[in-house]
Amino acid sequence: MLKLIFRRLLQMLLIMAVVSFILFLVFDSDKFKKQIATAELGGFAVSTLSEEDYQKWLAKKGLDVPFHERYVKWVLDVLRGDFGQSFEKNTSVASLIGERLINTGILAFWVFALMIPLSLTLGVLAGMKEGSFQDRTLSFIAVFTTSIPEIATAIILTVILALGLGWLPTKSAMISGWDWKQLVLPVLTLVVYDFGYVARMTRASMAEVMTSQYIRTAVLKGIPYRRVIMKHALRNALIAPFTIIVLQLNWLLSGVVVVEVFFEYNGFGKLLLEAALFGDVYVIQAATLIAVFVAVLSQIISDVGYTFLNPRIRFS
Repeated sequence: MLKLIFRRLLQMLLIMAVVSFILFLVFDSDKFKKQIATAELGGFAVSTLSEEDYQKWLAKKGLDVPFHERYVKWVLDVLRGDFGQSFEKNTSVASLIGERLINTGILAFWVFALMIPLSLTLGVLAGMKEGSFQDRTLSFIAVFTTSIPEIATAIILTVILALGLGWLPTKSAMISGWDWKQLVLPVLTLVVYDFGYVARMTRASMAEVMTSQYIRTAVLKGIPYRRVIMKHALRNALIAPFTIIVLQLNWLLSGVVVVEVFFEYNGFGKLLLEAALFGDVYVIQAATLIAVFVAVLSQIISDVGYTFLNPRIRFS
């Protein structure tokens, strides 16, 4: 197990090194450096910056040194948590991203708290009796909710719960502090969209386990059906869904842009979109690094967890 973890961590370091080099190479071009210089010097277009001012700015920032020296300095700054200054927000990129990550983390916590029990329960119930009315009904619900785009789900829930019944605010502007009502619509939208995918994977895994020889043997021995499910089938059936659930971390970090923008929820995905539209280079750079890091880390957790839960792999 330790050997596997060490190998995965080494792979993560190599991936992050390659990604950081590519990012720095892209954003180190004259086009982006002139854009940064113009923003810092108070201009509004690259054409307003004279070549003389640009060269002075390069010298002041130490960007006129060789490429490898600039790259090493940038990596050291990143390791210290210094991602630069946001032009649009006029604040430290590290503090800005930290605040948005906390908001997205709160959103992700409630999504997982609702989605995991719901999807696992429905998936297990459907897989217990493959082909039955119960299985077909739950499978239809799972496919139906997953097939509806997030934006459509958000609109439907807003029309019903906010505009129709008036129970919730239409937006989660988060201007006057935290309010649980700000979370309800974004959380429900993500849960409705994502639970069907995990439920279908759980259903397929459970159905496969229920047809295995050791389950049939346990039933023929007269072991109570409830005990067969809880003691023998459930653990093996949840191995595959575990990896899928862990990989949802990456989706909840950077794949919820539509939901966060629609509900004006100040999370990581919304920040990434705002930075891209504004051309906030340092924010884009930092957000990309963090998104890749979370993606690789979730993959490592998934691999290690799957190996731990599956003895056939752990002892092979």
